[in-house]
Amino acid sequence: MKPIKKAVFPVAGFGTRFLPATKAMPKELLPIIDKPLIQYAAEEAIAAGIETLIFVTGRNKRAIEDHFDSNQELEMALRAKGKDEQAERVRNILPLGVECIFVRQPEQLGLGHAVLCAERAVGDDPFAVLLADDFLTYDGDGITADLVAAYNKTGKTQLSVMEVNGPDISKYGVVNPDRISGGVAGLVEKPDAKDAPSNMASIGRYVLTPDVFAILRDQPVGAGGEIQLADAINTQAAQGHVDAVTLAGQRFDCGSVDGYLAAIAFMAKRLGFS
Repeated sequence: MKPIKKAVFPVAGFGTRFLPATKAMPKELLPIIDKPLIQYAAEEAIAAGIETLIFVTGRNKRAIEDHFDSNQELEMALRAKGKDEQAERVRNILPLGVECIFVRQPEQLGLGHAVLCAERAVGDDPFAVLLADDFLTYDGDGITADLVAAYNKTGKTQLSVMEVNGPDISKYGVVNPDRISGGVAGLVEKPDAKDAPSNMASIGRYVLTPDVFAILRDQPVGAGGEIQLADAINTQAAQGHVDAVTLAGQRFDCGSVDGYLAAIAFMAKRLGFS
């Protein structure tokens, strides 16, 4: 079984809920205190043993590439002013040995399409997918590390899931549990609350096996007229190839203003600013 050393970050979205702030700045660079959302996600992936970060980008996303690139001019300016600590933080955004690859998604045709755009960079390897909009707090090495550990035991696609009760369940991909094996029998994208097969919602962390690419290539459009990753995972689940790992931490939906502000408040308290 191949180790998981690659992670895909779909970052091509417009971030319309944060306009006009995101007119020129990618939403993934919105800061939680002193680090942007995408850096938290990258650090989580690296803590799980990921060595190649694959960013699926779109127009006006060049700033993400700049963020992870070196900036010798800025470092020199900081050191000239005696700000060595800040210079080191800029220099060490990514540890040595971690590679970044940037792939363009020409049209926003859904999360499944974004993942499919990364096929050539991923190749025939299992890989993680992290959605930076989902800001997750955790102890230890993190949610992605938990998924990687579960994959290493079974070789199956892994979903990070959490309990969601009430009408909000309709905002998620919802797990149809396999009552016999304890695994995942299916995944339903954004069902009506009354039709939801459980209260277990799939959130923005996955470990996927490479056969998902063949499924996505032949898959018809789903909810919203888009190629849905949930539909491809549902196909894998029907074959008994999907398991779920319950979130060991707290999730903030930073695709919404309320969730973003709550994440800032949480981290400010954790870091001793309030």
